Amino acid sequence: MRSLIRFFISIFLIAILVIVCTKGIPIVQAAELRLAQVQPSTQPMTPKAAIERLFTSKQIQTDWFTPSFLSQIPVSPQQVIESLKTALGAYQGVQEIGEDYLIIFDRGSVPTKIVLDASGRITGLLFEAPRAKLSSLNEAIAQFKTLPGKVSLLVLEDNKERAALNATTSLAVGSAFKLAVLEALKGQIASGKRSWSDVVELQPNWKSLPSGILQNWPDGSRLTVETLAALMISQSDNTATDSLIYWVGKEAIEAVTSRNRPFLTTRELFLLKTDQNEALLQRYRAGDEAQRRTVLNEVNQLPPPELTAIGSSPKALDVEWFFTAQELCSLIEKVADLPLMSINPGVARAKDWQRLAFKGGSEPGVLNLTTWLLGKTGKRYCVAATWNNDESLDEVRFMSLYNGLLETLK
Repeated sequence: MRSLIRFFISIFLIAILVIVCTKGIPIVQAAELRLAQVQPSTQPMTPKAAIERLFTSKQIQTDWFTPSFLSQIPVSPQQVIESLKTALGAYQGVQEIGEDYLIIFDRGSVPTKIVLDASGRITGLLFEAPRAKLSSLNEAIAQFKTLPGKVSLLVLEDNKERAALNATTSLAVGSAFKLAVLEALKGQIASGKRSWSDVVELQPNWKSLPSGILQNWPDGSRLTVETLAALMISQSDNTATDSLIYWVGKEAIEAVTSRNRPFLTTRELFLLKTDQNEALLQRYRAGDEAQRRTVLNEVNQLPPPELTAIGSSPKALDVEWFFTAQELCSLIEKVADLPLMSINPGVARAKDWQRLAFKGGSEPGVLNLTTWLLGKTGKRYCVAATWNNDESLDEVRFMSLYNGLLETLK
């Protein structure tokens, strides 16, 4: 899916990191140097002051940033600042924490890193995942209940329920379904049928759309199963995922999640949701399992869709991968021991935990975050949260609530 597609795009909307390093010595003409010597000294811009200016100014100026920074960010700084204020309330101030900073709002905070050039312009800026200000799990549940649409949440501590909201309701979870693919693969490896070192040749009909990188690799490229699995989880690579679905077999994955029959590849889902395939989509939605498999046989004869054919509004959310929060916690518990599960920590701060495992997913109208954590006290946690709505989601708010909940468990 466009999962960490949209999940990491949404992270980038609130977490922009562009570091531009310039080497060399500036050359100053003698006349300019003499002029500079007689100018009154000005107070240099500090990183803290630069952050304060971003959040206290009515209009952000482009000359506060280097051109190279602005050329590499997907949205305007003004949009990012406004989204944080909308999610977390009025700006309160900035705290210095070592070389980093914590921006305080009425309803939460945002860990931040910033880099300035010699002129005080911003060359690097990282807003980490926002954290809502939550005093308890009960308050977290109350806040999640206010989200429009359908929401599920489960917090487990040592496999015992600490908090729950619609935890047995199956919802669309985007790329979090890849946990089921990994569980089926792990089972085949444990049985001796497969090995992490098995080499797979990339087939043209396995190629999907981003997120990921393998859609751009040459046909016939050789990758180990372990590499495919690592890309599927850490980068949510859709082509790696579809390769593993075909390598493991849909039947094996359907045995892990019988609700999701027939089990869709990401390429199949993208094709079903493009406007030119509306007739196929409606047949799929109306069909039983056998009829849906027939539709997918037709879908798989089509060339992959163009990225521009995928809309940005929620569409056919009943055509997806469906899991309950309980099922997601069960799945991630079974694969959390794999080193590849810790490559991408998601919204959690890795340094706050002994170990963690993460998988999230999203498409327009769908957002999921599922994290397994081993605390420094030795307690194990799972936090799975899913949000579905027929209208666009406030992803910043959802992630801030989720991250604030994690803070209550530390």
